[in-house]
Amino acid sequence: MVTKQFTGSPEDADLARAGSLAREIFSDVANKWAFLIVEGLGDRTLRFSELRNEIEGISHKMLTQNLRMLERNGLVERTVHPTVPPRVEYTLTEPGQALRATVDGMCGWTHQYFGHIEAARRRFGA
Repeated sequence: MVTKQFTGSPEDADLARAGSLAREIFSDVANKWAFLIVEGLGDRTLRFSELRNEIEGISHKMLTQNLRMLERNGLVERTVHPTVPPRVEYTLTEPGQALRATVDGMCGWTHQYFGHIEAARRRFGA
């Protein structure tokens, strides 16, 4: 996949603008389930049930909604194999892999500062 130059208005690319496309995209992908799906897929191709087993606590409905959103935004590719019953697999696209680098960075940040945040929460609650 080739990265395309944005050809819309500058307002559409402005995250600070309430009605911008950039904010809509950011809102779509910056949620815990989307991050966990991107992390769960990694470099692999997984079936729906395999992906659901990777992400503890996600409901069938949430996984379905987030996979559709990620597919709509071109971050996940859905492949349906013509078998009975149909076999559906999901894999990250090139932009999805790029997002994964960001997700991996956030996971690293979480691990690095976990103790600090845990201590701050204890102090805050005291």
